[in-house]
This record gives sequence, C-alpha cells and structure tokens, in this order.
Amino acid sequence: MNEKNGFSNKVSFEENVLMPQEEMLEQKKSNNKLTIAVPKECSENENRVSLAPHAVEMLVNHGHTVLIEHDAGLSANFPDHEYSEMGGEIVSNSNEIFRADIIIKVAPLTKKEITQLKGKQVVISSLQISTQDADYFKLLQRKKISALAFEFIKDEDNKVFPVTESMSEISGSAAILIAAEYLSNVNNGKGEMLGGISGVSPTDLVVLGATTAGEYAVRTALGLGASVKVFDKSIGRLRQLQRDIGQHVFTSIIQPRVVKKALKTADVVIGALPMADEVPFLVSEEAVMNMKPNSIIIDIGIDHGGCFETSTVCSHERPIFKKYNVIHYCVPNIPSRVARTASYALSNILGALLIQIGECGNLRHLIRENKGIRNGVYMYDGILTKERIGRKYDISSRDIDLLLAAF
Repeated sequence: MNEKNGFSNKVSFEENVLMPQEEMLEQKKSNNKLTIAVPKECSENENRVSLAPHAVEMLVNHGHTVLIEHDAGLSANFPDHEYSEMGGEIVSNSNEIFRADIIIKVAPLTKKEITQLKGKQVVISSLQISTQDADYFKLLQRKKISALAFEFIKDEDNKVFPVTESMSEISGSAAILIAAEYLSNVNNGKGEMLGGISGVSPTDLVVLGATTAGEYAVRTALGLGASVKVFDKSIGRLRQLQRDIGQHVFTSIIQPRVVKKALKTADVVIGALPMADEVPFLVSEEAVMNMKPNSIIIDIGIDHGGCFETSTVCSHERPIFKKYNVIHYCVPNIPSRVARTASYALSNILGALLIQIGECGNLRHLIRENKGIRNGVYMYDGILTKERIGRKYDISSRDIDLLLAAF
C-alpha cells in the first residue's frame, strides 16, 4: 500500500479493496513511520510546547522522526539539547518544519503558517473557534489538511475531554496560588495568608462553578485551610463535586441574591463556570462594588468571555487591575503561567495519540476505530466536518462518519 503523510491515496485505497481480508488486516496493523514536527509557538501569552523531551524520546523509540524548531521549548524551560539528547532533530528552518507529515502545536496555526504547509498533512493543535474566521478554514481546505482540535478530542469512552480536563486541573489549582500571591504584602494586598492557622479566622473563598477547574480550586483551597463556598447552576454537578472532594463544603445553586450576599464577605472569588454554558452567569458590577476592599477576583472564565461584568482581558505581563478597590486577575490561558508542568501534561496525552496514529498505520484507520479521537476531527482531507463551524462561517460541511464510509 502506498501511504504518504499518514493518508492512503485513492489508488491505494482501491488496491486495499481488492486485497484478501487477512492481508488487509495485516496491512492495517503495520506500523507507519511518521515525521512529526513541533513548531515554535508565536502566540502572545503562550509558553507551553506541544511535546516535552520525554515524549520525543518515546516517539523516537517507536521509530518516528521528530523535528523540533530551534528554541521551541525554551519558554517551558526545555532547551534544544534536552530534545537532541532524546533523539529529536533540531531545525532552524521553519519551512522544513511545516513540510512534515504531522504538525503538532499548542496554539492554532496562524494564517502565515498555513501558507507554509505543503498540503495533504495532519495538523493537531487547539482551534479556539471564537478567534478564527471563514478565511482560516478556507486556507486549510485549499491545502487539503486533516485537522484535529485537541479541545474536541475525547477519551476512549467518548465522554471526557482529556486535554481540556488536564488544563482545567492546572487552572483551578493555580488560581488559588495566584490569589495567595495577591493577598500578600509583597503585591500590595491585604497582608493575609490564604488559608487559616490556629486562632485566626480562615480566608473566606467563593468558587463559582462546580467544574473541573472549580473542583481543583476547592481542593487546593481546602488543603490550605480556607473556608470554601461553591455555587453552580447544576445540582448534579454540586453533588458530584461533594462526592469527589470527600468532605463537606458549602454548596448552593446559583441565585443572584445568595451569590451577592456571599461575595460581600469573600476575600477571594474564583470564576470557573463551564465553557459549555452558552450564556455564562455574570456577577453584576453592583455585586463587585459591594465586595470588601482589596478582595480578589480570579476569572478563569475569561477564556470564554468572563464570569464577572467588570472583567477585562489582561496579559501575563500585566495580569491585574483594580476596579472598585477589588483586585481583578483576568489572564487567559492560566496553564501557560506554569508552562513546564502544562507541557508535561499535554505531552502525556498528545504523545500517546501520535503513537496510536503510527500503530494504526494512518489517521483514517485510527479515527475509524476510536470515536473519541474522531470527535476531535474538524477537517478531513480539506473537507469541514463540524456542522456548527460550517453554520457559523457559511461553509459547507460533511459528517465525518459519512466521509469515512465513502473513502
């Protein structure tokens, strides 16, 4: 079978059809040696890298070639020599990087990067639909790209989004550590320690959203000794959080009057409402005005619009602002703040995905077998496969299951 770039062309597919079933099964299971490229991230506030050195070593040991653009891992404190020692090939020419069989990135490709692609390749990255436009998808179509967005990829049971869950865990835990920084005198805060000690009242902390990020914020806050209240729209999510935490915490369905009362006494408020909610609950400007002086808002939800009416997008360089004497931390992409840890977490998932592609022979075989990974495909051989993207940008789309049946 003549395979290139992880795909079978039309002739080779027809040859497969004429093969005896036993030979087809053997062909399907044969490993395909891939050339995988890791470009340097160029997006603002993005310090993560898609593959850490340990994942490169794993891929090289499976017979794949891994190209690393010069300094691609530097922001996550992975210098080039750590990659080369693990078998990665350091490349200075970005054009060479974008001609590999598989391009794997954290942030979406820029339009300039898409023009550098040779075509008929696999691209694995985030998508961040709200930041794209119709031209972005049309450029990918012209190059006949097959693209997976890792925020859409699910686990083997087709239920959990592993990358999203992993990054949410980091965001939730990091949010509490960030709050602790801005409570201290060092950052002109109230001069309080987040948590509690004997004889001193504990920090009063409110978490809006019983999501994965919310759960890990609660876990970290409880571990430090804070007094925690959790609000959510779903009683089911609140019950699940209570079971997962394994200890009693105050929980309540979101009611504006109750939330407003809780915010009045809160030292820290974490906004962690779920991305799936079409209209996130907004804490009103009035409610923020009534919060205690130098109390802190950490808006994890700023990635998808924000949970507070007073929120404005900030950057890692200028992460906070004060409004109504309340400190606001509204930086998108909190995991990038701990880029090394986040890169390890990404690598554990994406490295395993790449090995699966190689073991299956190509992407088509893998997405036939694995519904969770199939859910991550938003473009297949230049054909858009997500109806909601097509509706939003007036681009025709095809169902991925029908496409796989046709090819």
